[in-house]
Amino acid sequence: MSKLSISRKEKKNLLRIIIALAMFAVVFIFDKIFALDRVFGGRVGWLFPFVLYLVVYLIIGYDVLWKAMRNIFHGQIFDENFLMCIATLGAFALAIYRGINGLEIEGFDEGCAVLLFYQVGEWFQTYATSKSRKSISSLMDIRPDYANIMRGDEIEKVDPNEINVGDIIIVNPGEKVPLDGIVVKGSTSLDTKNLTGESLPREIVEGENILSGSIVLTSQIEVKVTKEFYDSTACKILDLVENASSQKSKAENFITKFARFYTPIVVILAVCLAVIPGAITSDWSIWIYRALSFLVVSCPCALVISIPLSFFASIGVASKYGILIKGSNYIEKLNKANIFVFDKTGTLTKGNFVVTKVYPEADKEEILMLASIAEQNSNHPIARSIIDAYGKKIVKGYSITNISGAGIEATREKDVILCGNEKLMEQNNIDYRRENEIGTVVYVAKNGRFVGSLLIKDEIKEEAYDVVRELDLNGCKTIMLTGDNDEIAKKVAHQISLSDFKASLLPQNKVEEVEKIIKNKKQQDVLCFVGDGINDAPVLMRCDVGISMGGVGSDAAIEASDIVLLSDNLHGITLAKKIAKKTMRIVFQNVLFSISVKLAILLLSAFGIANMWIAVFGDVGVAILAILNAMRVNSRHYKK
Repeated sequence: MSKLSISRKEKKNLLRIIIALAMFAVVFIFDKIFALDRVFGGRVGWLFPFVLYLVVYLIIGYDVLWKAMRNIFHGQIFDENFLMCIATLGAFALAIYRGINGLEIEGFDEGCAVLLFYQVGEWFQTYATSKSRKSISSLMDIRPDYANIMRGDEIEKVDPNEINVGDIIIVNPGEKVPLDGIVVKGSTSLDTKNLTGESLPREIVEGENILSGSIVLTSQIEVKVTKEFYDSTACKILDLVENASSQKSKAENFITKFARFYTPIVVILAVCLAVIPGAITSDWSIWIYRALSFLVVSCPCALVISIPLSFFASIGVASKYGILIKGSNYIEKLNKANIFVFDKTGTLTKGNFVVTKVYPEADKEEILMLASIAEQNSNHPIARSIIDAYGKKIVKGYSITNISGAGIEATREKDVILCGNEKLMEQNNIDYRRENEIGTVVYVAKNGRFVGSLLIKDEIKEEAYDVVRELDLNGCKTIMLTGDNDEIAKKVAHQISLSDFKASLLPQNKVEEVEKIIKNKKQQDVLCFVGDGINDAPVLMRCDVGISMGGVGSDAAIEASDIVLLSDNLHGITLAKKIAKKTMRIVFQNVLFSISVKLAILLLSAFGIANMWIAVFGDVGVAILAILNAMRVNSRHYKK
């Protein structure tokens, strides 16, 4: 256990536990060897062990007593602090009663032991929680403290909130990038580990986008800001992580409700166990002792602590690998997800389109020029590939109109340029020549005359093959939805071995297809959609679990999704599913183990077979084992 893994407060509590444990061991051993209640003899001999055990009790349990009193005044009576106080103070009262009546003293040691081991369990909980927070707190380090802006001849450090879109900021080696932007001067290596989970540095040159929260490693760069601070990647990531705990799983909600009703019921049962048999047999000390043991073991700490901790650890470990999960309820759903629907461009494929052919070749320059005019305001990868292929100054002054699902119309005075798919040509009655090549075909027309077409191809992501195969091995159905024509979709689907595909879809058609899948799926089926574009936002919101590609994905898609893959690597899907599966397995183990052991010891305590020491194991021992089991979510085997 490294020094860095324990906070100052945890060290202080650990020291208190060790001191109290040492004192308790000394007093307990001397008590069993020399019978401390007989040292001074007489009817008040019990006072000597009482004082010694009370010192230990107050050292280890003063904060539990204070929390119980404070919660009572706030109307929160039935919690674990209340149960611990009733059980331990009751044990002390029982020991005093037996001492006054000249009986063998029983209760001082058990009262101290209950609180002592309860505090050990609480310490383990705190340590486990802080360990799970580490990966999340490392994300908090991405928040920049300042931004460097040139004012006159001097560089001034200012609050990132003061920077506006279009401002030029300077980032030096070792500094965090404060806001999203485009590198306008210089080149450098970037550490994006806290954003994407990727350990290898990323090389950035002029003209490339740069995300806030990454760290400049080698050279100074100048960045033109494209987003204000509140809208930057770092702020959005922090907001997603900080709000993740508000979305609770069914298991967590069940445990919360369970504890709310369970605790008062066991208190009433304990009172009945003490009063009814005690009144019948008149042997009050035996039945009060059994009732106190019943109270100790009945504390629901193991469930109340370990279940939320499992989900919290899961969200934390996922964030280490660049997977942001917006709530524990999505972990539960992802574990059950068995239908995966993918967008094609930018999700299954790289989205780095290249113009491979121009038809007819003789008019190549004119076709590229007209297409570039139409696409000049678009950031879509296909548009950028056309502009890159043209590589010359683009004529300005055209009015650009986006025609949903068809293409773009650019107009200036009497000139009308059409650039898009077959639907755009047919809608405008253009007599065009259809191309049947595999790829994306962009048709170009001017003033009602067909000019030619461009063939643009995209590459399938290397990891797409492995991810689809792994999902298939896990019994999942994989479907691709795309706006591309049937030939392209069929080829991609065949290469990746997808279960099914739907082609030539407009944005609204994607929603309709998802609605059909939802309508036809079985009740136990869980639908997961993976997309990256702004057109995918409605689908991401409609399905059971929405996963967006955060690196190149649009803001709308990230906002609408439930899980964000910051590295844009599809392996994040199967990795997140593995984490979800392990988390739910651990949750099930903890629920089954905790309830089984507690029920067994509750029955044994009620019949007098189990004493308070066994009850202590039933409470604290089970809680510690459940917490240690929950911490297994943090294991590092995922990197394999």
